[in-house]
Amino acid sequence: MLPPLTPGTVLRNRYTITEIVGQGGMGSVYKTMDKRLPGRLCAVKEVQPDPNATPEMIAQAQAQFLQEASILAQLDHPNLPKVSDFFADNGRDYLVMDYIPGSDLKELLQEAIEDSRVIEEDVALEWTMQILNALTYLHNHTPPVLHRDLKPANIKLTPDNRIKLVDFGLAKLLVADDMRTITVIQGQGTALYTPLEQYAGEFDRTDARSDIYALGATLFTLLTGSPPPSAKERFLSPNALKPPNEINPEVSKAVSEAIVWSLEMHPNKRPDSAITFRKALKGQISRQALEQDNRPSFAQALADNRIAAFGVAGLFIVAVLITIMRIL
Repeated sequence: MLPPLTPGTVLRNRYTITEIVGQGGMGSVYKTMDKRLPGRLCAVKEVQPDPNATPEMIAQAQAQFLQEASILAQLDHPNLPKVSDFFADNGRDYLVMDYIPGSDLKELLQEAIEDSRVIEEDVALEWTMQILNALTYLHNHTPPVLHRDLKPANIKLTPDNRIKLVDFGLAKLLVADDMRTITVIQGQGTALYTPLEQYAGEFDRTDARSDIYALGATLFTLLTGSPPPSAKERFLSPNALKPPNEINPEVSKAVSEAIVWSLEMHPNKRPDSAITFRKALKGQISRQALEQDNRPSFAQALADNRIAAFGVAGLFIVAVLITIMRIL
């Protein structure tokens, strides 16, 4: 990976880097000053090309980045930073968005742990409801957008108590009428908050329920003080996950059950949307009630399987007739 840019570097004759605020395997995130709008702070996310990629692969990845960044720039929601610009420079791609002040939830949780406490349920739920607002907006966008890297470190609480999802590094756009998905920046998310299907690489079949899993893992962490076992660990040890209220008795039964539901290994067994997860956390619905409602009645089951039922009935009648004839 190329070294990060140094403070004082000016990008596109507009964004002056003041400090590096994050680094990863794909690039860095910089805090910058906007020379065109004095006083405005921006966060500039840098994406570097794969050093092993061919020129054709790099060109394709850059074109894909610019296409998808244009979609992110259309997003407008109070719980999301506004993406205002995107460009390529010296072989690197850049995404410019609002700089969000405040502490992330990982920092707030660490402060709580140092004070021998965990985040109170009503506080954690207030934050979670704001995140669900953002997810509902993203998942219902055209095309739908997945965050793909929800975790405490990627969620900030601003000084005015507003939650912001701050990292679109793994945002995905779902392509209508296509089994594939396309990714702004290739990656697998953070292991402790990543569902099993997100490890699938080229066979990745993530959808909105993947974000639900990551949010459930985040809420689990806030309420218990530690993340749940990873999906890989649970694949090998199916009983590794303990309900949150067994770890922290202050967690209500409804919230604990909703979190466990969101952390189901198979996507089909999780809440099907952010709206459903919200209702579960509020105790308005439960998995058991939904399964009961979706269970077909005897009449419906008979109607759905009428051919088989008629066949069984016919065989029964034939068997009775044969028995009677033998008796006679």
